[in-house]
Amino acid sequence: MSDDSRELREPDLPRTMKVRQKALRTGWTTGTCASAAAKAATLLLRGEELPGYVEVALPSGNRVTFRVEETGVDTGRDRARAVVVKDAGDDPDVTHGAHITADVSWRDEPGLDLDGGEGVGVVTKPGLGLELGGPAINPVPRKMITQAVAEALADAPLDGPPDPRAVADPATGRGVRVVISVPDGERMARKTTNKRLGILGGISILGTTGIVRPFSTASWRASVEQAVSVMAAQGETTLVLCTGGRTEKGAMKLLPRLPEVCFVEVGDFTGAALRRAVEHGLTQVVFVGMAGKLTKLASGVLMTHYTRSRVDTGLLGEITTAMGGPPELAEQVAAANTARHAYELWEAAGLLGPCGRELCRRVAGVLERFAAEAAGDGRSPIAAQVVLVDFTGERMVGMFGRMARRPR
Repeated sequence: MSDDSRELREPDLPRTMKVRQKALRTGWTTGTCASAAAKAATLLLRGEELPGYVEVALPSGNRVTFRVEETGVDTGRDRARAVVVKDAGDDPDVTHGAHITADVSWRDEPGLDLDGGEGVGVVTKPGLGLELGGPAINPVPRKMITQAVAEALADAPLDGPPDPRAVADPATGRGVRVVISVPDGERMARKTTNKRLGILGGISILGTTGIVRPFSTASWRASVEQAVSVMAAQGETTLVLCTGGRTEKGAMKLLPRLPEVCFVEVGDFTGAALRRAVEHGLTQVVFVGMAGKLTKLASGVLMTHYTRSRVDTGLLGEITTAMGGPPELAEQVAAANTARHAYELWEAAGLLGPCGRELCRRVAGVLERFAAEAAGDGRSPIAAQVVLVDFTGERMVGMFGRMARRPR
C-alpha cells in the first residue's frame, strides 16, 4: 500500500517535558492523596492525636509524607474524617488543588470496605477492570489505601498491602469502612473523558506509580489505551482515532452513526492505541488528522511528540511529484517551513485533493504495517481508513479507504 522501505518507529517518551530552564516539579496522584487521607482518618478513629503530617508508601516501596489539611471526629467517635489537598506539581491537571477526603468508620467484622462518595465517579460500562456500579477507584490506589489503613491500625509500616479481608484493629478485631470523596469532583470530571468511558458523577481515583509526571504524557498514553479497552468491551469493532479536540468534532460529523465511545483523542500515541486495538481483536481503524500528524505517521513515526519526531516535508515533496506536480512546486513543498505551509502550497496549486489522498494512502499503509507487526503473523488484522481534514478540523480534504459503517 505504501513504501515499505520506511522504518516504523515508536520513540520513547522524553524523560522530562521541559518548558523552562529548571526541571518541572512532579506531583501526587489522586490515589496517593486518598491513601494519605484514609490513613489520617483511621488514626483519628483509633483515638490518636493526629500530627500535621502522615507518611504513606508508594507502589515502589518509597515512602512520602503529606500534610493533613482538615480533620474531624464525630461526637460518638465512630467516624473520622481527614482531607489532603492534591498537589499535581507542574502538571496541568484538572484535579490540582482538589480536597481528597476520607471518611472512616468502624465495621462489626474484620475487613476493609472501600466505597466512593461525593465527586467520585461510578462505573457504568465494562472494560475498565472495575466492578459495574462500583466506585471509580483503580486497582493500585485500592492497594495503597488498604496498606495505609492497615498501617494506621497496626501502628507500624508494612512491606505491602494485606488482603483487604484481613484488615482489622488488633485490639478489637473490628474492620473499617472507608469512603473517599472529592468535593466539586463532578465539575472537574466534565474536563475529562470519564463520561465517555462510562464513569458518571465524578472523577476517578487514579495512579499506577503514585506520582504525577509533569504534563501527564504517560497518563495520556494510559488513558488512550483504557479508552480503546472500554470501546472494545462495548462490542464495537471500529475505532476512530483523532489527534485532538477539533479533529474529534469533525470525525463525529463525518461518522454520525458511530457511538461516542468509538472516538478516541489519541494525541501522540497512535502506536499504543493500535497495539491495544490488535489485542482486543478490533477490525477497523479510522484515523482523522491534520497535515502535520499525518506527515509524521506517513514517515513511519507512531509516537509523534514534538520532542521525538519532526515533520518530513521532503516526503511531502515526493508526494507532490508522484501526483504530477511540477518540479518547482515539489521543491517549494520539500523546503516548506511546516506541514501547514506545504498544505497551502498544494491548495494554491490545485493539488490539495490528489496530494491529500496520497498522503492518506501512505498513512493507511503505515498503520496496517504496524498492526501486522503487533499481531506477529505478518498480516494486518485491521483495515485502516485515513482522513485528512483542514485546519478547522471539520472539512474533509483527503481520504483513503472505505469510511466506517456501523452494522445495522
